[in-house]
Parts: sequence; structure tokens; C-alpha cells
Amino acid sequence: MTLYESRLTAIENYLATTEYPKEPSNLYDPIRYFMALGGKRIRPLFTVLSAELFGGTLDNSLPAAAALEMFHNFTLIHDDIMDGAPKRRNLPTVHEKWNSNIAILSGDALMIHAFQELSNYEANTFKALSSLLHKTSIEVCIGQQMDLDFESMEVVSEAQYLEMIRLKTSVLLGCACAFGGILEKTSTSNIDHLYRFGEQLGIAFQIQDDILDAFGSETKVGKQIGGDILSDKKTLLYTTFQHRASSVEKARHQQLSKTSPEEKIQGIKQLYLDCEVLDYCKAVQENHWQKCQENLSDLETNEPKDLLKELLNFINHRNY
Repeated sequence: MTLYESRLTAIENYLATTEYPKEPSNLYDPIRYFMALGGKRIRPLFTVLSAELFGGTLDNSLPAAAALEMFHNFTLIHDDIMDGAPKRRNLPTVHEKWNSNIAILSGDALMIHAFQELSNYEANTFKALSSLLHKTSIEVCIGQQMDLDFESMEVVSEAQYLEMIRLKTSVLLGCACAFGGILEKTSTSNIDHLYRFGEQLGIAFQIQDDILDAFGSETKVGKQIGGDILSDKKTLLYTTFQHRASSVEKARHQQLSKTSPEEKIQGIKQLYLDCEVLDYCKAVQENHWQKCQENLSDLETNEPKDLLKELLNFINHRNY
């Protein structure tokens, strides 16, 4: 990520120097704590790079970029509560360090501060940015509810799954990219291509995560492999298997749920391979990568697209 170091440093510094009120401490200390945990800052980086495509400066794009990162972190605080997650980035989650009520309120306050960041811009730009973030906010909530609903559903279709990850994950990345075009007042067509670029990238990225969770290398991925399998999460791998498997294979899948975690993971991975689930999911993922690249190619700008292409290539080639 050395190509992007100066931009990531600027984003990090801006977030670190953002001032939150000192009181009440139980509302704002959790925000300061959580924002200091760090992260890849992919969404704000895409805002900055998208703005640069149309002559934008780093200073002008930082408030919008920060707004996206604050909003993203608000969703993470609430996700951790719903998932009962004890740790985030190897440190206690907000609801563990304080409690769930405090975490809910702190997340809400962080979301409001995200919108407040957009007030740094003149009226028309503020209206366009906030309108898109309003739309994105409700879509993220719908996607999260769909994901929760899937837990009690026996069968989830591929179309339902793809729509869920589009709403829960991808629209925020689309919003981040479109923000850059809105800031620089480029054409409606360009803004739409930026949004579709981010949206398709988000879908491909999530499918890649599904695949890596089952078939990745633990040392390279950085987390335990097979978590989605153990929790029977309705990933694209799972939904594809349910569509392709014979009754005998489905029965075997059920039997594996009663075995040890290691046997369940290995057994279900073998079923996925037997049913050519992995190859199919890789093909779906590749289709969304292609759509992402097509939207990047369709952007009409005099500025080079090299940095966005390099970032896209970096994300696309995460190790298995």
C-alpha cells in the first residue's frame, strides 16, 4: 500500500485530530477508543482517489472521506453488538469494554458526527453528499436486517444473497466512490460510473471473503478458516451448494453438523469441491470484477486512472 501512504496518513491524521466533546465521557470515550483502533481505511481512500480523477485536492476531500469512515465504524460498533463479538482488531469491542447500551448510543452519536462532517461543504455539495449518504444509510440497515433474517431461513437464493451483500456492504463503497465525483462536480454519468464501480467492487470483495473464509490460508488471511461453515452462514458457497447438491449430499451436510468442528469444516469443504461450488463462486466473483473494471474504463476524465487500477488489482489478488 506504499503508493497510497501519503493519502492514508492524511486520512489517519484527520480522523485522529477530529475533536469530540469531553462530556459525557461514557458517550464520547468509546468513540475515541474505537476510532483509534485503526483499520484499512479503504472507503475514505476511494473517496480521495475518486476526487483526484477529476482534479480534486486532498484537503477538500478529507471531510467527506472522514464522514464515510465514521459511518462505517458506526456500523461496526452496532454489528459487534448483534454478533456478540468480544474483540475487534484484537482489542475488546465497545460493548465489552463498556456495555451494550453505551455502545448503541456511542454508535448513534458517531453516525451523527459523520453527517456533521459534510457540513464543511457549500450548500449544493452538502445537499448532494448528504442525500446519497441518507439513501445509503437506510440501504445498509435493510441489508443488515436481511442478513439477520437469513439466519432463520432454510433456503436462501443466490439472488437474495447477492442483494443482501449489495445493500449491507457494497452500497457504502459505491457511496464512497461517488462522493469523489460529487465533490468535483463531474457529470451525472461519471458519478454513476463511480458508484457502480464501487458497488460491483464491494460485491466481488464480499464473495472473495466468502471463498477465503473456507479455502484461504489462515496465515495469509489472518483469521481462523471455516468460521462461516461452523456457524452455517448463508454465504454464496452455502446457497450454491443447496442448489447443486443431491439429496445424498445434503444429507451428508446435515450429518457433518453433528461432528467435531474440524471434521465439519473439512467435510463440508470437500462437499463444496465435489459439487463444483468453489469454481462456480469464483466465476460469479469474476463477473463482478469485470463489471467493476468496465465502469472504471467508462469514466471520462483527463486524469490517469493508474492508482485506482493498482488498488483494484491489490484487492483482487489477495492470497488464498
